Amino acid sequence: MRYKRFFADVVLDDGREVTAHCPNPGAMLGLNTPGLACWLSRSDDPKRKLAFTLELVEADGGLVGVNTMHPNRLVAEALAEGAIPELTGYATHRREVRYGLNSRVDFLLQHPDRSACWLEVKNCHLRRSGALAEFPDCVAARSLKHLRELEAMVAAGDRAVALFVIQRTDCDEFQACADLDPAFAAGLSRAMSNGVEVLAYACDVRLDGVAITRRVPLRPA
Repeated sequence: MRYKRFFADVVLDDGREVTAHCPNPGAMLGLNTPGLACWLSRSDDPKRKLAFTLELVEADGGLVGVNTMHPNRLVAEALAEGAIPELTGYATHRREVRYGLNSRVDFLLQHPDRSACWLEVKNCHLRRSGALAEFPDCVAARSLKHLRELEAMVAAGDRAVALFVIQRTDCDEFQACADLDPAFAAGLSRAMSNGVEVLAYACDVRLDGVAITRRVPLRPA
């Protein structure tokens, strides 16, 4: 059972109950129901207050990645392997570069012969009907701020991309969630009209790992 946003009480296979860190600031709609099967990772770092971290939840017949720290790592791996065709051809991939108003972009892709590409990565795990992935699952003011900063990069002559990483296997489309955050949905439409590129990629989610696998189309909000 998840509570206080970043904590989850989990009963292990041996019957012990542990409190795990829940690295997800969102509402986790459909993934926070008590009794769902889940998988944890464990750290032996003595500096950590909680040894366990919530990683996967079983929902809708499949596994869903809930750790919002993973998409950036998944994208870093995919960029290194050239697994995202729209983002290939850059010589360097720098992470956490300062830009905008007190922000750090997730990735700055650069090459001497082309414009820089400012890349923001967002974790997506909400599915409410059919095969549609949605973002966000609650009001996402910080994500809206990032869209505006990406727009500014395009206005300055660079390239800007918002990449939504869908940590589940049962989604074939992506859409901004207008009923849960109308401001973000409107902001995404505005950003696209102002030159910000939007990509959505689904993942292969297994017990032995998660990997970005395929692009899914966008459905207008």
